[in-house]
Amino acid sequence: MATEAAADDVSDAPEAYDALLDRVRRWNTVGSAAGVLGWDQQVMMPEGGTPARSKQLSALSSIRHDMVTDEETGALLDELDDADLSAERAAVVREVRREYERADAVPVELVEEISETSSEALQAWEQARAEDDFEHFAPYLEKHVELKREYAEHIDPDRDPYEVLFEDFEPCLSMERAESILDELRETLVPMIDAIRESDADLAVDTFEGTFPAETQEELARDALDLVGYDFDRGRLDVSSHPFTSGNQFDCRITTRFDEADPLGAIGSTIHEYGHAQYNLGLPQDEWGTPLGESRDLSVHESQSRLWENHVGRSRAFWEQFLPAFHERFPETEDATVEDAYEAFNQVHEDNLIRVEADELTYHLHIIVRFEIERDLIRGDLAIEDVPEVWNDKYEEYLGIRPPTDADGCLQDIHWSHGNFGYFPTYSLGSVMAAQLFEAADGEIDDLEDKIAAGDFEDLQAWLGENVHQHGSRYETNELVKRATGEDFSADAFTDYVEAKYGELYGI
Repeated sequence: MATEAAADDVSDAPEAYDALLDRVRRWNTVGSAAGVLGWDQQVMMPEGGTPARSKQLSALSSIRHDMVTDEETGALLDELDDADLSAERAAVVREVRREYERADAVPVELVEEISETSSEALQAWEQARAEDDFEHFAPYLEKHVELKREYAEHIDPDRDPYEVLFEDFEPCLSMERAESILDELRETLVPMIDAIRESDADLAVDTFEGTFPAETQEELARDALDLVGYDFDRGRLDVSSHPFTSGNQFDCRITTRFDEADPLGAIGSTIHEYGHAQYNLGLPQDEWGTPLGESRDLSVHESQSRLWENHVGRSRAFWEQFLPAFHERFPETEDATVEDAYEAFNQVHEDNLIRVEADELTYHLHIIVRFEIERDLIRGDLAIEDVPEVWNDKYEEYLGIRPPTDADGCLQDIHWSHGNFGYFPTYSLGSVMAAQLFEAADGEIDDLEDKIAAGDFEDLQAWLGENVHQHGSRYETNELVKRATGEDFSADAFTDYVEAKYGELYGI
């Protein structure tokens, strides 16, 4: 990999390339500053700060948009059309051109309005969720839907607006491909979950029942991060209403949340966010601010978090190493065995309403519900006021449960408050990709399971760094996966993995 990259750098870039790269670094620096303000709003900002913060973020969004769409950006890209560029530099131009063409199609006034609405909607969502009051959030959701329809129409008025929005988060895979994978997951998982519910397997699901103070859970979460190797010199762990990761290769911060009745949930979300952070922290430092120093969009990003959460954190091997730390923090669990922890962490829930607390299988049905609803909202096939009822109906149809409140239903996730329509399919795409990447890593790393059981994650981190992180956005999604695994991106590894794992657990 390193030899190939070095060879690419032999050709000299024209002056236009250097000028373009300078512009890209500057506008990404502005975007990075906005990211810190966004993190602060969700973690540290006093509740009364929203009016000023919405203006601050709107201004930075407008400044960045103006820099991206400036005439000079277009002129430099035109000058580079026929330039003899190395493969790496051609990839940079490809990524910048995609961003420029989409941004140039959207009026700056609309960009500002979307940004300001997002800040206001975030506070409204937090209040609505806390008070179980969808009607309080509904006007903000309606405004976001209208603004994002307008946004999509500016980019391409002749295409499905939801497909246009999906490309903001996954520009390298078609909507058709994403939907086919979601269909394959539904066809695989629904009968599997039905079989699990009908099985008489006696899993140790009561092992970690009780009350586990949040303060001690946070200490345990830090133990988990220390074990997997999170770099606290370049990161932080904080608490937020919805776990997330924010930052870059120099400063990448994660958040989690704690439920005093569910210590395993906090461990899962913490390791999940660690996977996101490890990806960011593993990007090339000397390419900061350029596409070569940026992650390859959200499906790949989610593959990193789901790989660490599911293929590492939910494994027997991980709990062989981590269970003693759990016993130390919560001595009342000292009788729990590794097998108990493995079964408790991998049980398939019959009544879980919350996506971020869902098991590995029903998780995807949560994704499908929101995907179908937001797609219909954007296409104009669903009215805002009907969202709670449709949400509850779909949960009853797909998961066999009906949310008793909107706080546990359509208000549970933060994404609509940001106007992030098209984001949700990447969660399932990332889970599928995680299985394919982990299968390849397991095939190349000797005794990977034994190394995880010994608390040795260096080889896995190195494999991911070499095959995913170091490339930034050089390769498009399928090519990145194919280079790492030798196969095109598909759901085969995921379906094989869940059928083997849950077949053993539940005897199906």
